[in-house]
Order: sequence, then structure tokens, then C-alpha cells
Amino acid sequence: GAAPLAEALRSGRERTVMLPVGSAAERDAGLAREAVVTVHPMTPVVPGAVACPAALAVIRMPAPLADRFVDPAVTRRALLEDGLPRIGATLDLELLARGLMDVLVPHFCNSGALLLLESLVDAEEPPASGTPPLRRMALASDDHDTAWDAAFPTGEVLVYPAGTPHERCLLTGEPVLTLYGGDDAMLLAEKWGRPPVADLLKGTSLLLLPVRLDDSDRPGAAGFFVCTRDTAHRPFDAYDIEIGMEFAARAARFVDGARRYGRERATALTLQRSLLPTGLSAPSSVEVHHRYLPGSRLVEVGGDWYESIALPGGRVALVVGDVAGHGVRAAVTMGRLRTAIHTLAGLDLPPAEALERLDLLMSTLGEREPHFATCAYVVYDAVTGRCEVASAGHLPPLLAAPGAPATYLDVPPSPPLGVGDGPVASREFTVEDGTLLFLYTDGLVENRGRDIDDGLARLRRVFDGREPDGPAASGAGAPAAGGASLTDLCDGALGGVFDDRHRDDIAMLVARLRRIPSSHHVSWELPAEPAAVRRARGLVRDRLERWDLMEMADSTALLASELVTNAIRHAGGRVTLRLVREGGLLCEVQDSSDGRPRVHGTYEPDDSALTETGRGLHVVGRLARRWGVRRTATGKAVWCEQALP
Repeated sequence: GAAPLAEALRSGRERTVMLPVGSAAERDAGLAREAVVTVHPMTPVVPGAVACPAALAVIRMPAPLADRFVDPAVTRRALLEDGLPRIGATLDLELLARGLMDVLVPHFCNSGALLLLESLVDAEEPPASGTPPLRRMALASDDHDTAWDAAFPTGEVLVYPAGTPHERCLLTGEPVLTLYGGDDAMLLAEKWGRPPVADLLKGTSLLLLPVRLDDSDRPGAAGFFVCTRDTAHRPFDAYDIEIGMEFAARAARFVDGARRYGRERATALTLQRSLLPTGLSAPSSVEVHHRYLPGSRLVEVGGDWYESIALPGGRVALVVGDVAGHGVRAAVTMGRLRTAIHTLAGLDLPPAEALERLDLLMSTLGEREPHFATCAYVVYDAVTGRCEVASAGHLPPLLAAPGAPATYLDVPPSPPLGVGDGPVASREFTVEDGTLLFLYTDGLVENRGRDIDDGLARLRRVFDGREPDGPAASGAGAPAAGGASLTDLCDGALGGVFDDRHRDDIAMLVARLRRIPSSHHVSWELPAEPAAVRRARGLVRDRLERWDLMEMADSTALLASELVTNAIRHAGGRVTLRLVREGGLLCEVQDSSDGRPRVHGTYEPDDSALTETGRGLHVVGRLARRWGVRRTATGKAVWCEQALP
């Protein structure tokens, strides 16, 4: 190998060659390092002379690698004492996996990965029979070569082939040590169907460290660490297995804690999201916005709730309530009350009667676990502009009419739900179009550092169009809240509450109330005589022709005639027929009787014939998508609704 250098000395020209550098023993063992040797002649060659009298030789050779895995004590300290305590408090499984890789690489191996059972990561994934699938949670390498990420992508779900060390470690739960020669790496790459794996693992020392959980319902491991060392470092030995297993045991406790926290948090979030409303419904003329702010930073729902439920005939039920207490226990009671509210609203019960039914429910629940709640219940009729309000121990609703200052409604007081000490009264009134109705819970206006009266006064100033501590923005006689956006009003009402760490749960509901257009509804008063049925059919057909809904004329005329016939036959007196086009086509007949009609499906024992009573409601039930009965101030109203084409 030195012949080119001798030729350079004889010719006087610069030459560069590769030469092995090392002792004779190192060269015999194949451990000699390659060096780059360059010869620079210092003086010109004299003709006739034997060689150049002087030359400069430059030798470039790699510095000897300091094997960082030689001393087990250093490895143990770096792995178990310096790295692990920093990540032990991590409860996110993916962040924990990346943190464990940052400790494992480079203190224990050149490259590594953490794989866990897919059923462990995804709680909804059922345990698999045979070799279960694994998910690669994290990957790391000290040379940052992208080939590792390409061959072993993070997040991949895979099943290792049978007969591989990985399968043996997973099924037995014991560490596996393997030295991959060229043929072994090629065989694994062929089984796996990934040719790049052979180049990455050729000549490496592979150690698999099982992750074992105490409460695992299956034998073997819940996953494993894959640790590899390249040819430039000492292969794994018995000392490394001991250190690695201690690391894996501690990591398993961290993984188990993160797994338990993840499942509990997923369960809590599922419960909480199912308890809170996912959507608010209202007539097209009513605009509704809401805000919900839990009092706890750990539990995202409490005992406060809100509802906006569209009712047939252009009406809407607006509800806000507050269950005493915090956390999941109050949230579960809140969920029961919300379900009951939807049922009672579907029965068209007046607000006062609905709250009395809720009081009975709370009293029943209180027999096993004492609870009480407050609730404000408002029903707005967008056809007539009438509001009916009832409250059970709740703070008064705020009303802001256009051009008038905001005021708190004087609602007849009633005890909270669950106390059961007296009936619930209601109040009826008519509102102007554009009036704002604001329902809220006490967490918005009361806290440890502020009196409730101050909070109520601040809230009224927000709806008067003024800042909490500033002058009126538009003058005392011309509040700006009537034209303000509901989003801005909600944000203004929440001003300052985010800084309060000891706040209560907050729920609020704000609605801008407007009547539906007069062209979308019509009503007629009919006499209590058989001829009124024929007239009702004619009025219905004429109105549907104006609304360009003649395809619904036959069915609607039949429904109207059945409802009018029942009202004349069983109620007597004059009846009112009403059509409302809002979300669907509603046909309603009001009379002076308070008896609730029922569908009778019994058979007479003598002739097994269906009784004549209730035949009309059988027809109504077949033609309409839904029907019902509600009480009015003078009697009742029977309605049915059809879907618009």
C-alpha cells in the first residue's frame, strides 16, 4: 500500500492513498482503522538523484470512538436516575412514549422504539386472538437517519411474523437478546416484507425489553422496547439486560398510570359531552346563543344546564337550571333533569306544571341521595308574542326591550326543586319584537369576593349597552343592547369571571325574541255546528293555494275536518282553527274543553269491532308526523304537524 508514496517521492508529485493504521495485532484481528495519507514533496527532484530529499506527509485518521456503553454504572445512572424522574409525571401516553425514547437513546442504545398493544392504546379495540397487533408509539435514533422513520413509521399498527424474536418477547413476557448477522437480518426483512430492514439491522445487537402490567388480563407482555446497538459499540450482555429490565419495569408503571388516566378521562369526557346539549332549536324568528363555563378545571361539566327546545306551532321552551354541588355527581343529576325537561316539553305542559313534575322527580331522587336544584322555564309563542315564565328558586330572568332599560322580571317566587314546599306559579306577558331575554345561573353574578347585588347590577349595565364601570355608551334613555350581537353580549356578561379560580359553574342563554311573519299563520273562529266542518275544509284549501302548497291540500283538509269534528262533538261552543307554517305545517283546533282526547284501540266483546270513539285521532296519527294536546287559558288545543315538501 506504500508503493504509491515511494513513487511520489521519486517523481516529486503529490499523491494520496488509503492505508491501514494500527498495531500488527490489530491488523491481524481486522480492527485497524483506515487513514488518508497525503505526501507533499518539499524540494524539486534533481536529475540523476535517487529521490526527493524532503517531503511532507499528512495523515488523516478518524479519532477513536469512546464507547459510551462500556461502564454499566454510568449507564445505570444516566438511564434510571437522571432521565426517568423528569418524565414520571407525564400522563399523556404519546408524550410519555417520546420521553422514554429520549432517555433510552442515547444512554442505552443507538436506536430504539416502544410498541404497545393496540387494545391497550385504544380502549374500544377488543383483545385479539393469537398474536395481538401492536402500535409503535415512538421511535428514536442517535444519528437521526430518516431511514429508520421510513422503515419503522411511528403510529403504525402491525403484527410481527411468527418465529421472530419480537413475537417471542410479546408472548412470553421475557427479554430477548439477539445478534443479527447478515443472513438473520435478511431473513427477518423477507418475513416482514420490508427490504430496508436488512440494511438497518445487519450486524446490530438487538435487545427486546418487555413491558409487563400487573393487571393485564392476558399472559405475556403488554408491549416491549426495541433496543439496537450498531457495530461500533459493545453488544448487549447480561449486565445490560439487568439494567434494561429495571428501566422497563419502571416505565411500565408510568405507562400503566398514563393508560388509566387516559381511559378515565375518555370516560369522563364521553359522559360530560352526552350530558350537555349538542344543539339548540328554536323558531326561525328567534335567535338563541349560549355559553357554558365549568367551575372546575379538571371536570368539564357540573350541575348547570341550558336548553332551547322548539315546540310545534312556532313556540320555543327556554330553560336554564342549576343543580346544587359540583362535579360528576351533580352532572348526573343534571342529565336526568335535562331528559325530563325534554319529555315534559314534548307533552306541551305549561312551565309551572312542568316545574312541579320536576320537583316530584327531584324528591324521588332525594330519597336515595339528597339533592335540590333551581330552574327558570320560559315558553315563548312566536305567533302571538306571548311569554309564560315560571321559576323554582332561580334568579330572575333579565328582559331588555328595544329602546328601554334592562329590567329583571318579577316572577312569582317558588321553592327550589326537591324541596317540595308549595305550588309553582307562573306569569304571562307580551313582548315586543327584538326583545332580549337572558337566563343565567348564580355563578355569573355571585362569587366569594363580590356580592350578588353588585353582580346583578353589573349584568344589567352590560345589557344597557354600558361597560361595567364606565359611562353609558348610548345614553341612559337609548340602550344599545337591543341591536348588539348576542355573541358580544355573552362575552360582556362573562367579563372578569375567567380570572376567578374559585368560581361556580356558569350557564347562560340569551334569546332575541321576534314574531314569525304574519303571512305564515292564519286563524279562523268557527261555530259549533256540522256546517263548520265543510267550511274548515274550504278555508284550508284556499290558504294552502295562497302558500303554493296544494299538494298538501287533501291531507290537511282531512286533518282539519277530523279535529274540528272532534271539537264540536266533545267540547261544544265555538272553536278556533289555526294554520302555522314554521318548520312544518301545523294545523291546530282550540276549544273550551279541558279534557284530553285519547286514541282508543280496544275491541268490544260482542262484535269485536273497533270502537267509534277516537277514530278521528287514528286518522290524524296516520297522516301527520306527530300530534299532541296542550292546555290554553280557556281550554285546550289539539294540533298535528306535517312535513313541508
